[in-house]
Amino acid sequence: MGERLIELKSVTLEQRLRSKIPLAVDFYADWCVPCVAVDQLIERLAEEYRGKMNFGRINVDENQDITDRYQVMSIPTLLIFSNGKAIKRFVGARKIKGCRREINQLLT
Repeated sequence: MGERLIELKSVTLEQRLRSKIPLAVDFYADWCVPCVAVDQLIERLAEEYRGKMNFGRINVDENQDITDRYQVMSIPTLLIFSNGKAIKRFVGARKIKGCRREINQLLT
């Protein structure tokens, strides 16, 4: 995992949600094959949007409470938070162009 991607747990997630900068959270599991492809995409987005959006990851097997709270039923799932609230959900593997388009819309 790159230095721009933060491994989140309940406490660290709550701290990050208080930030004025939007937060994108990748819900994944080590055994999830599509999650590996999404990891690379998230790494690239974290680099491209440094300073504009924070990026983190949550292992669903180790953080069932967070997974339940945000009703993550499938992985990979990417949730984008702004002002402490989930404002966008992406489920499944996606292409980077589509993610950029959606993120740019949210940041404007």
